[in-house]
This record gives sequence, structure tokens and C-alpha cells, in this order.
Amino acid sequence: MSIQQNLEHILSRIRAAELRSGRPEGSVRLVAVSKTFPAEDVKACYDAGQRIFGENKVQEGLGKISSIPTDTEWHLIGPLQRNKVRKALEYFTLIHAVDSLRLARFMDTVAQETGKRPRILLEVNVGNENSKFGFFPEVLEREWPELSSLNHLEIAGLMCIPPPVENPEEARPYFRRLRELKEALSGRGGATLTELSMGMSHDFETAVEEGATLVRVGTAIFGGRSYAPAS
Repeated sequence: MSIQQNLEHILSRIRAAELRSGRPEGSVRLVAVSKTFPAEDVKACYDAGQRIFGENKVQEGLGKISSIPTDTEWHLIGPLQRNKVRKALEYFTLIHAVDSLRLARFMDTVAQETGKRPRILLEVNVGNENSKFGFFPEVLEREWPELSSLNHLEIAGLMCIPPPVENPEEARPYFRRLRELKEALSGRGGATLTELSMGMSHDFETAVEEGATLVRVGTAIFGGRSYAPAS
């Protein structure tokens, strides 16, 4: 199947999941994860109607942004290093993976210096996995007063990557936990959380049913990835 056919198929599945869960059509937005794929593939997806793309690395994203029409929305979905914060704030509409209070403080300082107010999501380690980035839920609740007081950041919502599972149903409790955490935090400290970034190629329908507003789908649109061997 072509990129256009894949995209249409994914969008139809998103709409069906919205319908099943009683949500309005269009309440879930698709982030086409274009990491490792060339600008030509991104342009093909753009030509098929897609307008939101997700990149894992700032530098790789910058190599594509100039090649795609300017009505495109770029999301940074991978870990953000402090030395890439200034570039990220300049070029990305939404930053999905702010994974620590330390990084949020630094971003707030840079935002103040540059006169920006970036939209960010806080990455939550919903499985409490020591091998993964993100706030453990109890840590996020404890640090929320300071996070929500950072005046130069707009905390738009939460993001997660649940533990790997074979059956998408096994991911449901993790998606539900993220939704419940968003509901518990929204309104505290004046922050109104509207976004839930959760669900990928194998489990995005379950995520939609549990309240996702953004789903991150790459391989189901662009095909399998070929990663360069480590040097």
C-alpha cells in the first residue's frame, strides 16, 4: 500500500475508535512520526493531506522542515537535550517529552530569554520502569506545584509510552492511568491540561478509547524503519 492509502486507513481507524467511545469526530489528531524517513516520504504524506509530523531529534527535524510547506505543524516527540532546547523552541509547535523538573526549569529560563512561551507535554513513566525516561506518577504529583508555576511554559498535557505489550488491551490500564492523572492535575495551579499524547501504531485505537487527543503513528504509515548501525 502507498503512503496515501496507509494514511487513509489509519485515519479511518481513528474515526471508528472515536465513534466506538462516543467521542466527537476530529477530537483525536494524528501525529505522523516521520523520524528516520526522508523528506520525500514526508512530502508524500503531506500531499495526502497530513499536516502534523513528529520527529525524535531536533537536528533531523530541521533537515526536513525547510523542505515541507509552512502550514505544517512539527512536534518533537523524542528526548530533548538541554543543548538543543533553543532550536527546539524555535522550530517545534509542541514538545512531547519534557521528562524532568530540571529540564522544565531550564526550558522556562530559555523561554524567558527568547520571549517565547512554548507548548509542552510532560512525559509520564506510567509503568514506573527504571529503564525509561519520564516522571513517575507520584513524583509528578509532588512536583506539580513548581511545574505549574513556571510562567514561561504552557503545560498543555501529558504524554506516555507504556511498557511493551503484545495485546493492545494490555496497554489500556496505562492509558487510563495517564488520563486519570491529567484529570487530577488539570486546574491545579491554573494549568488547564487539554492534551493526552498516547498510542502508537500497534495500540492507538485503545488509546483513543481511553481519551487520547494525539496519537503517534509512524510505521503503519511509512513502513518499517531501517536504523543505521552504531559506529
